[in-house]
Amino acid sequence: MFPILETERLILRELTLEDTRSIFHCFSHKEVTRYYGQEPFTEFKQAEKLITLFSKNFTEKRGIRWGIERKGTKGIIGTVGFNVWSPTHKRAEIGYEIHPDYWRKGYTLEAVTKVISYGFNDMGLTRIGAVVFLENEASNQLLMKIGFQQEGILRDYMYQNGEAYDTLIYSILKAEAHHLI
Repeated sequence: MFPILETERLILRELTLEDTRSIFHCFSHKEVTRYYGQEPFTEFKQAEKLITLFSKNFTEKRGIRWGIERKGTKGIIGTVGFNVWSPTHKRAEIGYEIHPDYWRKGYTLEAVTKVISYGFNDMGLTRIGAVVFLENEASNQLLMKIGFQQEGILRDYMYQNGEAYDTLIYSILKAEAHHLI
């Protein structure tokens, strides 16, 4: 059963094909995908495939991705969750994105904090990592604010528009996350 999480202003829920339009709206935006390692979506079919992939990853215990919805408002404004989930090694990488209309309102911080808490308390994780483009200042600042530690640089790690980019690797350990759990 897919877990539904709730924060003060948000509901984090399973994505369905009914969310295709919202996901397309988010992932077709250049500002959203420029640090994502993929090109902006150009057709609804791509959003459908992504939703299906997230669902398959959850079923196969390889990841879990929630749709971010504001309480009292229909429609997904972004997603948050874990990729590269390894139950055996009790670790996962967090990923997230939010439509620019909702940037700088604290929604990403609220969603990420809740998901980290869920990862440590309910999924049994001991380590949560994150991989972020060097140029993605907002994401780098968000992770540092939460308490992630920068571990190093992964050289030419991700491609965007056919060009290789260095990324920063971060982590937070359960033992360090008392303020979040």
